[in-house]
Amino acid sequence: MKIAVLGTGNLGLSIIKGILKSGENYQIIATRRNTQSIAFLEKDGIEVTSDNAYAITQSDIVIVALKPFNILEVLKEYKQYFTPDKILVSMATGISIQQIQEAIENKAVTVMRAMPNTASDVGESLTCLVYNGQEKEKLESVKSLLSHVGSVIQINEDLMEAATVLGACGIAYVLRFMRAMVQGGIQIGFDAKTAVQIVNQTVKGAAELLIRNQNHPEDEIDKVTTPKGCTIVGLNEMEHQGFSSSLIKGINASFLKIEKKA
Repeated sequence: MKIAVLGTGNLGLSIIKGILKSGENYQIIATRRNTQSIAFLEKDGIEVTSDNAYAITQSDIVIVALKPFNILEVLKEYKQYFTPDKILVSMATGISIQQIQEAIENKAVTVMRAMPNTASDVGESLTCLVYNGQEKEKLESVKSLLSHVGSVIQINEDLMEAATVLGACGIAYVLRFMRAMVQGGIQIGFDAKTAVQIVNQTVKGAAELLIRNQNHPEDEIDKVTTPKGCTIVGLNEMEHQGFSSSLIKGINASFLKIEKKA
């Protein structure tokens, strides 16, 4: 299977690194205008080029990791290279499958939308995938590819923007929360290195509790909050300061930002 990644920025790099770590034998071509910034990929057998036309023609699956503001323009420029045997996977926020099909002027080309996150780098992404077609073999090919960088769930296209906020932007939200925990840990006596170690494992453990036990977060919170204990005091103070409401407002603000662009 030959894969092209058009526009190898942070997200594209995360996808490539995740695939490499999986050990699967994909042939990968990575494109970027400034190839020097991704030249280090060559030592891992990745072909690096600035020639998008070449990358498209040589590949079975074309992952388009371009920014929303220029993806349609680029697709129009290279539309003649998207033949019906190609699978085009767009990772651009707010750009619909219909818009992509109109840009390449070829509805015979299989088009999917995918929204992974930067945890692809370590094989722990949650990728939301949209496919409106009927060719199960092509769908399974893309699912198999993306499964090497984490979990994959298929959703309806009208939920894609929400998935972007919760799954992709969500990485930043969680990291900001973790940074605050580290800062709090330092304030109560830990050095920065130890605080980071404790917070990292605590967050990982919390996620594993929910994943393995299939519980609602509140169920696990109840196990920690003993009557008149220090945990409930801390939680209540956070809520008094608007912890949950500020997070919900932030998620909604990100969603509204995407909707305005769509």
